[in-house]
Amino acid sequence: MLAVSDQIRLGCVQMTSRADKAANLAQAERLVARAAREGADVVVLPEKWNGIGTADDYRALAEPLDSGASVAAMAEWARRHGIVLVGGSITELPVGGGKLPNTCCVFDRDGTRVAVYRKVHLFDVDAGGVTYRESDSDAAGSEIVVAEAGGLRIGLSICYDVRFPELYRILALRGARLLTVPANFAPATGKDHWEPLLRARAIENQCWLAAPAQVGQVFPDKPPAYGRSLIVDPWGVVVAQAGDEETVIVASLDMARQDAIRERLPALGHRRPDAYRWPAGGAA
Repeated sequence: MLAVSDQIRLGCVQMTSRADKAANLAQAERLVARAAREGADVVVLPEKWNGIGTADDYRALAEPLDSGASVAAMAEWARRHGIVLVGGSITELPVGGGKLPNTCCVFDRDGTRVAVYRKVHLFDVDAGGVTYRESDSDAAGSEIVVAEAGGLRIGLSICYDVRFPELYRILALRGARLLTVPANFAPATGKDHWEPLLRARAIENQCWLAAPAQVGQVFPDKPPAYGRSLIVDPWGVVVAQAGDEETVIVASLDMARQDAIRERLPALGHRRPDAYRWPAGGAA
């Protein structure tokens, strides 16, 4: 088990997922194996890596967490390669029916599932002349989750969550050292907002940040996904970035550097919760 003072090797998987689950599983398996060969201790998959499509596609792709093929595959990959695997997200088939959570599972090195996070913020937005309505198919989660695996505390989020800094501050205050943001970002917002938002979340919480993304033509009727997967250090420096293809990026996380940044610039310790007041209608 890694101590937080160690160098941790992190890999992010960038994919072009569509509605063919079998093809997506095969490609994810190849890319996870590639990250492991490049020395990754922790590997993070992108949002809905096992299937992207219409509301009807998501219903067909959805899996129960306790018996789904994608969950079983992720557990096996983590065990086979001896890695911590942050499973991006898949479409969960909930017990009792209803809308479908967008769900991230985390697996320790022995394949044990140690955490489950369901995306809190749904992307119901008109961007670049294109309408996105995640609430047509997805159910919003309501719990903020820090996973503990491989000696590392990992703050979980998914895509649109990145626009809500409150979530990340809570993750940091709960001890997260690494923030993960698996995504399928729209190109209209990605070109202006993707990197600035990710760097801001890393800087303000003095955390390492991993943002593996979808890239290319994932939706048949929408513009290509933005891609540009990133790894960002606690000072806000981009230490690895993907190009415009399915690939893996890998970087070493120096946890002692994170400690030094927090010691030299102790912004988290300078917080003034006693002075913070939510405006009327903006409940904490």
